Amino acid sequence: MILGRALWGATLLCAAVSEAGCSRRETNVVAGNRDQILHQSTGAEPNTLDPQTIQTNADFNLIVALGEGLAAHDPHDLHPVPGVAERWDTSADGLTWTFHLRADARWSNGDPVTAQDFLFSYQRILSPALAAQYNYMFYAVRGARDFNEGRLRDFAATGFAAPDPHTLVLTLEHPLPYLAQLAAHWSWFPVHPPTIRKFGRADERDTAWIRPGNHVGNGPFALAAWSAGQEIVVRKNPRYWDAARVRLAEIHFHFIDDVEVEERAFRTGQLHVTYEVPVGKIATYQRESPELLHLDPYFGTYYFGCNLARPPLNDVRVRRALSLALDRRALCANVVRGGQQPATGFVPPGVPGYASPVATVGTDPDEARRLLAEAGFPGGKNFPPVELTFNTNQNHRAIAEAAQEMWRRELGIAVTITNQESKVFFENLHHQHYTLARWGWIADFLDPVAFLETSVSTAGYNQSGYANPEFDRILAVSQRTADPAGRFRVLRDAEALLVRDQPMIPVYFYTRPTLRAPAVRGWWPNALDFHPYKYVWLEN
Repeated sequence: MILGRALWGATLLCAAVSEAGCSRRETNVVAGNRDQILHQSTGAEPNTLDPQTIQTNADFNLIVALGEGLAAHDPHDLHPVPGVAERWDTSADGLTWTFHLRADARWSNGDPVTAQDFLFSYQRILSPALAAQYNYMFYAVRGARDFNEGRLRDFAATGFAAPDPHTLVLTLEHPLPYLAQLAAHWSWFPVHPPTIRKFGRADERDTAWIRPGNHVGNGPFALAAWSAGQEIVVRKNPRYWDAARVRLAEIHFHFIDDVEVEERAFRTGQLHVTYEVPVGKIATYQRESPELLHLDPYFGTYYFGCNLARPPLNDVRVRRALSLALDRRALCANVVRGGQQPATGFVPPGVPGYASPVATVGTDPDEARRLLAEAGFPGGKNFPPVELTFNTNQNHRAIAEAAQEMWRRELGIAVTITNQESKVFFENLHHQHYTLARWGWIADFLDPVAFLETSVSTAGYNQSGYANPEFDRILAVSQRTADPAGRFRVLRDAEALLVRDQPMIPVYFYTRPTLRAPAVRGWWPNALDFHPYKYVWLEN
């Protein structure tokens, strides 16, 4: 049972009285407010601290503390602002971008951050052996895709160049108006070449360079400790070029993938910010402690991913039947309960000027049963075993159980559900070792293509195996369409194909329910839930 206002106040009072009264032990929140130490939950423990191979937005919270790209994010609306590059120029034809690096940019060990470091980093992420999921974010640069796919062996022949230590020039295949947004993405963060080489090959994953004592970054904080299964601690980096702006002394990222435990840790003063909120407690917080609950907008879609290489999900009729049997309104109202909206397509609302196709995802049990019968499974008869997997989390379990019951009731099929520890789950997704899986995509920047490009046949994050030449062609046309309105029309056509083929089954458009202590300042709601920590502080 959640604490009400009176009991919550008593809990804070107990926490504040460290030497008398309820408890002698000072809580993380009380001590953190005094010493500028933020305690935040990241959900599951990250697989890596390598910005070029991380897989989830939760890990971005850690990476953005430890590194910085050519551009960075404004904390209010996330428009690109100068990062390592103090400014950039674009040629009249939009094909040449020149980034001018700060002379005072430093790595955490004191080395200067140079344009050659960026060249090394971009060659690394495009190296075929690294198999980085976000390599496609560089494909607009001349020769980048050919190098990544092995057709071009000489990186010097690509469109990346460093004429001097403080100038980086990118020559593009075609204009890309949102390149500055990409340059703020974690995959564009540099890595420290001598450190990478010291602990292994440049194209080798997860070597010892990511460990405390070895890690060298260029962000506002430096890696201080990593306690497996517990927390990562980062400490203010005095060599960061904008260190004078950084007010936090430390951030403790706690690994708590049990949302009930996480909520209890927040309630007892051990966390300033949670990663999630138990769905069963949202209404109580709304009623009793609304100042602690935040239901912020979030540019993302929750869906069930289908492995198109495995029957029966290789049949579009089966995928559409599973989709049409879902009552998304009931899921949003009765299960997730955080202000989420039923998904009508793949791209969430929120991009000015973009509207999803008229033919949308919906609920129609009669049509679902007809399609399933047409696929050879009337009334669910002879439907083969299908397993829905999800990473360990009570909210994901609740959604999976609700979907399981809807499919049983409407289609007469028995779908089993299985939870997996997060590291195992994401590794299985990456290698397509699943049949049906809980998944979600949070955009990396505010544009429809941030969703749609993940379904291109060659995309690193295409984990369904979807390969539609027409879809790939339309996405390629959009990259070469300079007129913004015309480009959105092209992207609408691409989304219409996904709605038709449903390699993924959209469930709802996200919001971001979190609990946040009133002491946290400089934490503005935004559609990507990005909060640059150099703007964050704690009020005692």
